[in-house]
Amino acid sequence: MQPVLAAWLALSLLAGTGAQDMCGEPSTRSVSAPQLSPEERLSPHMPESLRCDACHAIAFQIEEQLRRAEGKVGRKALSESDYVEVLERSCSQGWESYGVQELDGEKRLAGPGLPRQEPMTVMVTGGPWPGRLSKMCHGYVGEQGEAQIYGAHRRGPAALRELLCHGDKGPCAGGKAGGPSLPKALQNEL
Repeated sequence: MQPVLAAWLALSLLAGTGAQDMCGEPSTRSVSAPQLSPEERLSPHMPESLRCDACHAIAFQIEEQLRRAEGKVGRKALSESDYVEVLERSCSQGWESYGVQELDGEKRLAGPGLPRQEPMTVMVTGGPWPGRLSKMCHGYVGEQGEAQIYGAHRRGPAALRELLCHGDKGPCAGGKAGGPSLPKALQNEL
């Protein structure tokens, strides 16, 4: 009986129905959407504080797309024309599954390939986020080159993240969340 009661309580808390506080009153939990600054809402560029998260999302998507394409050819290396096509498709995808959450007063990008976030938060998706991720992805491919990105992929996911995100000019370099500013040429591309 006790496991059934524990399961019901857990489900009711997650669903937000039937949960009551100690006095029998229904409990409520208020979760609000992140408050975005004008730059976060309106700029065509990814805010500096979110660039490291964005880079990890891009590396994850590139890795997934290349891995799937290699799976179709029996895990063999792709031809140059194939990996160029896959990288173009990776960057041109919709990116709608990504958005911004606020955790403990800090805004973080959330979505596939990024660390799991608090389930009881509101994630703001759509808007400028898909376009920003796509532009950053194209910028990385243009700056690093398809062959170098594919070579890093062949060495493993960590090598790809290192190349794109953690190198000298990467947005995660220096241990700070947003990392240094992007090179001027890349900023103009974005």
